[in-house]
Amino acid sequence: MRRATFLAKKTRRPCAKKGKNNDRIGEYMTSGHTLAGVYAAAVTPLKEDSKLDFESVPAFMDFLASRGCHGALLFGTTGEGPSFSPSERESFLRAARTHCQNLPGFRLLAGTGTPSLSETIDLTKLAFDIGYDGVVVLPPYYFRNASDEGLFNWFSDVIEKAVPSDKHLLGYHFPKVAGIGLSVELLTRLKDRFPTQFAGIKDSSHDPGLASSLGEKFGSDLVVLTGTDSYVQLAMQNKAAGCITAAANLISPDLRKVWDLISEGRDASEAQTRVTKQRHVLEKYPPFPATLKALLHRMYELPRWHVKPPLEDISEELAQIVESELKAL
Repeated sequence: MRRATFLAKKTRRPCAKKGKNNDRIGEYMTSGHTLAGVYAAAVTPLKEDSKLDFESVPAFMDFLASRGCHGALLFGTTGEGPSFSPSERESFLRAARTHCQNLPGFRLLAGTGTPSLSETIDLTKLAFDIGYDGVVVLPPYYFRNASDEGLFNWFSDVIEKAVPSDKHLLGYHFPKVAGIGLSVELLTRLKDRFPTQFAGIKDSSHDPGLASSLGEKFGSDLVVLTGTDSYVQLAMQNKAAGCITAAANLISPDLRKVWDLISEGRDASEAQTRVTKQRHVLEKYPPFPATLKALLHRMYELPRWHVKPPLEDISEELAQIVESELKAL
């Protein structure tokens, strides 16, 4: 399997203040990009028969917006995106967009990457046609040995045919799941070729070295959003713009506190520690979509949503255990 290569070299500025655990404070302020912020990698509300629960869309979007999220990514990994047909995605994307017109400032991103180039182009066009703020696009994850040249041509086709000049596409780096990553060389070529439309990257590598080096390399030109709750402070102290995470469905107030503190040049160590502890609890009980849906029901009285096969719901007994562990922190 081809592995993406990433820069790891970091540049430090001697004027930085230091806080607890020798963390830098105030060295980098939050990116001014319009997509900077805290996003929930939103779960997708499903009824017991695996059909989309459209009736729950308003309450769920209101819930995320009221708890500090700057926006939400729909049909990402946590949203079980690859499990849905294009028509299912279209109907749900439209429903969410219709409601979110009543939530000023709440941004919507759509996961539109599929192994099919034409399908990816169609879904990306749709997202922008109905008013989405950006798209997050996995590389085509069936041909895992595709070269950087092949991936550049693939992304170029998507951008040229589906992304308006004033809209934004983020690459989605998740090699553990997709089986193929986005190299620094590829990101650089896309940035140089499409300086406005190619807006950045969602990094779900779970690699702390990458969490810091991507921001150092690209943070001045692109929006870098970490996909790992435990690395929000680390990433943002190195020019990242925020996060798109699964746990934000549940703990967005804590993530927003980290984001706000770092944006203000203050020490976020204690807030980050709380986030990390909660993330570690959730990681013990996969799959994330099933666990999060059960906890949203138990802890916040949202409807009891389900997951699509091949994923399986977790039992109420297990959900109670996870809830107890979170509340014990």
